[in-house]
This record gives sequence, structure tokens and C-alpha cells, in this order.
Amino acid sequence: MTGPVLFCYDGSDGSRGALTDAGALLKHDVATVVTVWETLATRLASTGGLAFAYIPDQGDLDAQEEAAARQAAELGVTIATQRGWEASARVENARVCVWRTLIEVADEIDAAVIVCGARGRNAAKRVLLGSVAEAVLHHSHRPTLIAPEVPRG
Repeated sequence: MTGPVLFCYDGSDGSRGALTDAGALLKHDVATVVTVWETLATRLASTGGLAFAYIPDQGDLDAQEEAAARQAAELGVTIATQRGWEASARVENARVCVWRTLIEVADEIDAAVIVCGARGRNAAKRVLLGSVAEAVLHHSHRPTLIAPEVPRG
């Protein structure tokens, strides 16, 4: 695995901390910053359709999600570049789930390491909501670095 570092970036404090703090520990100079977004239909399917309702402008909402993901990925590249990385942005639509998409991207680019931020959810919320970072850690065959969300003062 000699490819770039894969930074999983969604714009959250946890992903920003992973990019800045964990990124400072790594000796690589090339990175891919990936942001994964989900269509409304995918999100509803992952919740079992519990929140299903007719939404007339679903296409508009999906387009807004994709645009927000592109903006987040570009911000991640800006942060990485300011810290000396030769970084490129990548935006992916999760067809099944976010963690699986991240692993597929890592495999495609032969990532040397996957870097994710943890949001520090408590155990009850993690059971209900799952954890993308935890799923990547358990399902990927690549080195994975998970940086905890650190309160910034």
C-alpha cells in the first residue's frame, strides 16, 4: 500500500481534527480528501424508512447535499494544503453506506492509511446511530488512524 493518505472529511470538528492533528504525525506528502454524501432515499433506507414521507423536491435536496459535500471536500483540501500536503478532493455518493464507500475509495486508490475523526458519541448513541470510523476500522484491511475529537479552546 503505497498510495496517498486518505483523509475522511465531512466538515465536522472531528474530521478537521483528524486532518490537522493526525495528519501532522504522518510522513506522506500526497493525500486524497474524500467527502461522502447520501441521497435522501439512501438515508431513509438506512433508517428503515421510519421517517418516510413524500418529499416533492427530493432532487433539489440531493443536489444541495452533493454541493455541500463538494464544498466540504474543497475546504478539507485547503486545510491539508496549508499544512504541506499535496491534496486532491474527491466526492462520493454512498450507494449503500458511508463506511463502505470510504473503504471502496481507499481500495481504489491503494491508500497507505485511512484517517478518520471520531465524534465521541456515547455508547447509547453509537449503538443507535453506528459509527462510521468504527466500521471503517473493523471492515478495512488497511491501516486506519482514528483521531478523537479534541475540544478546542
